[in-house]
Amino acid sequence: MTSLSTPPTRTAADAITPEALRATMGAFCTGVVVVTALDGRTDGTPLGFTCQSFVSLSFDPPLISVSPARTSTTWPRIREAGRFAVNILADDHAWLSDRFARSGTDKFAGVDWTPSPNGSPVLGGVSAWAECTLWREYDGGDHTVAVGEVTALGHDIGRNPLLYHRGTYPRADWRES
Repeated sequence: MTSLSTPPTRTAADAITPEALRATMGAFCTGVVVVTALDGRTDGTPLGFTCQSFVSLSFDPPLISVSPARTSTTWPRIREAGRFAVNILADDHAWLSDRFARSGTDKFAGVDWTPSPNGSPVLGGVSAWAECTLWREYDGGDHTVAVGEVTALGHDIGRNPLLYHRGTYPRADWRES
């Protein structure tokens, strides 16, 4: 039997703050995606944002889910476009994650991308991507739970995903040489 050197942190139900929830949920390792689309309000300017809240939801029909923050200024423009791509970042894409997490910058400056079958940007070198049409949206508190129906996809078996854990991007020791 193994003993812990320090007991786990416990928080009473009435003391669950956003900080306590973030610290606890940060123990779960997630992948990182960038959601992209072409802006329907303009001449097709590419849009995108970083998202950790991503999941494969259903095989039949083929559905995925992303959860942008309600404060996102990019998601309403992607919603209006009605279709988007989810780019699963590769383990050397921490810089892309950071870039697409910022507001008020040209996120696509110097970023290689190609259009998906319906035109959404697929970022160069990603480990996988899925193009979707917006299927449904649900209230998710301070986030929107957006469900997309997958219309096209692809992956590169030689690219490992970018991981996010406790507020940082740990280098994966499990990668094959």
